[in-house]
Amino acid sequence: MAHLHKKMKKGRPYYYIREIARVDGKPKVVNQIYLGSVERLLELSKGAGGEVCLKISVQEFGALWLANLIEQKVGVVSIVDSVVPKTGDQEKGPSVGEYFLYAAWNRMIDACSKRALPEWFRSTAIQFIRPVDVDALDSRRYWEKWDRVTEEHIKTIAAKLFERVAQIEKSNSDCFLFDTTNYYTYMASGTDSKLARRGKNKDGKDWLRQVGVALLVNRESKLPFFYREYEGNQHDSVLFRSLLAQVFEAMKRAASEKGDLTLVFDKGMNSEENIGLIDTHERLHFITSYSPAFATDLTAVRLSQFKPVDSLVNRELARLGRQDNQILAWRTTSELWGKQRTVLVTYNPATAANQRYAFDKKLLRLQETLFELRTKVRTQKPHWIKKEIIDKHYREACEHLHIPKDLYEFSLEKEEDKWKLVFRKNYYRIGKHIERFGKNILVTDHMDWSTDQIAQASLDRYMVEQSFRLTKDDGLVGVMPIRHWTDSKIRCHILACIISLCCLRLLEIRLHKSGLDISAATAMEQMHKLHSCLCWTAASKNAPQRIIEEPTDLQARIMEAFGFKTAGGVLQKIEN
Repeated sequence: MAHLHKKMKKGRPYYYIREIARVDGKPKVVNQIYLGSVERLLELSKGAGGEVCLKISVQEFGALWLANLIEQKVGVVSIVDSVVPKTGDQEKGPSVGEYFLYAAWNRMIDACSKRALPEWFRSTAIQFIRPVDVDALDSRRYWEKWDRVTEEHIKTIAAKLFERVAQIEKSNSDCFLFDTTNYYTYMASGTDSKLARRGKNKDGKDWLRQVGVALLVNRESKLPFFYREYEGNQHDSVLFRSLLAQVFEAMKRAASEKGDLTLVFDKGMNSEENIGLIDTHERLHFITSYSPAFATDLTAVRLSQFKPVDSLVNRELARLGRQDNQILAWRTTSELWGKQRTVLVTYNPATAANQRYAFDKKLLRLQETLFELRTKVRTQKPHWIKKEIIDKHYREACEHLHIPKDLYEFSLEKEEDKWKLVFRKNYYRIGKHIERFGKNILVTDHMDWSTDQIAQASLDRYMVEQSFRLTKDDGLVGVMPIRHWTDSKIRCHILACIISLCCLRLLEIRLHKSGLDISAATAMEQMHKLHSCLCWTAASKNAPQRIIEEPTDLQARIMEAFGFKTAGGVLQKIEN
């Protein structure tokens, strides 16, 4: 049965129509429609000429409408259907392309499971925006449709998608950013999967099976132009070597000119063989980081020799009068991986301060461990007066804290026939360790690039990391949790997430070009709150009137960026 339900939010009442039915013998809310505040109910109760509204239906509108505008530019459905077409007249319902589109839209707005997808679409204005049989979007039908999509199909679809994206948003940048991440799953150990494997997890959940994803992003547009899912136990350097040829081809397709290309990547992908492969490509150059642990002579250079980098961050810090926080750099050349390379050592004071704070806490915890060990030695029990036992516990503590093992010196000494543990800090080793804080080593084969250009390109690697953060957002894109347990469906799920990532970035670019400097996440959050209302009156029982909720200032500006406005609750195109 249906009833009017009131919720109090920040001291104000808001109303919903709720339908309750018995499910498994228990009362459960099976449908809920948002009505709004008391004032909004009063407005809705009056139609044109004071007619009473007999029935109303409030639906989510804004975010889905915005997603459809992006789809009209990209054409996801036509791309997918060109690769996996319908099998003929016997195939009923949405096409494979539409299944990917509706999954991607859900990922762009309010990510949920395929089982919950039909119910989610019922709460939206989907039949007004892009009509579909909502009941056909259940998890069983997704399984059947996606079962037709092979790994080769996905690669072809992705290539066509990125080609279309490059046509929509042309870029003048010849620099690309490459990185990897992993997504943990709750897949059972006995489930057969080549993709979901245990490995070093970036969220610290090494005991769970995970799937890896590599991503290539254009530095100027921040748009993805290549991705690949891979086994969760594969090392970054091995993966990088296997994908380098494909990455290079993707860069050539996306670049606007036929000049040199630059690939920026992390130190985890470095190896003699990988850099050697890059050297074999005449057009391909690289900027990568290098572990300070392998170049202690470089991190020992005095800060007096460093100079501020001319970067966007440093300019802003200078404007705020915070020059002490500016990023500094020192430049030299060195023979690495068989050739002379340009080497930059950068220093970030803020990072150094954070690392020092964390290090001091770790050093204090290590000291507490040594105090505990000294107390145990005082018991004179045979187990605790052996040097190798003390050394074992000390080393385990260092490994757990991820700090070097030579920061303390200790010994077992006998005094008055009793053993005691004596320990002291090794200030020289501690000083050498602190000397590395805030420092990062960059290596490139660009001998003619300025220090500022190299440093800024490396700093811009945050763009690909930003994309990964979006894929791990619970509401937007939301690769996790991976609710699929076969490799083919996992690949389809990740493709749907990449489609949503591309669309969100295209949305963001369009807003920025219109002078609206907000993120896609903010835009979607705002438009998610814009509803439409179907109102049935006595005069329009069979043709309900659709009224768009009065947009906020920000919602109105977002609509204007796409050439639309509302007038009297009606959506209208702005005339040029």
